[in-house]
Amino acid sequence: MLRYKFQVEVHPQYLSEQSDPDGGLYTFAYTITITNVGNVAAQLISRTWNVNDANGTHEKIKGLGVVGHQPLLQPGEQFEYTSGTRLRTPTGTMHGSYFCVAEDGEKFDVDIPMFVLDALSDEPGSRKLH
Repeated sequence: MLRYKFQVEVHPQYLSEQSDPDGGLYTFAYTITITNVGNVAAQLISRTWNVNDANGTHEKIKGLGVVGHQPLLQPGEQFEYTSGTRLRTPTGTMHGSYFCVAEDGEKFDVDIPMFVLDALSDEPGSRKLH
């Protein structure tokens, strides 16, 4: 087992009630679950996001913690939070990283895999229920 390892799961969602497609504004929420799958406690210190829309617009966002927290995760512990972003197009992508420090002082980065923000697949009638 790796000493320093966080696992990241992302579940994005289009928020039609907070969006204005006619005005070119699409709002998305994403729920992230971070699990310490290593064997050393570590704290999430900061985050970096790369947000891209379908027009090729790229925004880099850096900041301390996540939603006002810098969670310290013991081995096996999870931290879940929901945040959001807005795009000028109905589709886009996000990816990034977390900067963490283990309780023994070791610094490491955690990759946040790319995920798709998609307002089109949530349009009424586009989903088939089985």
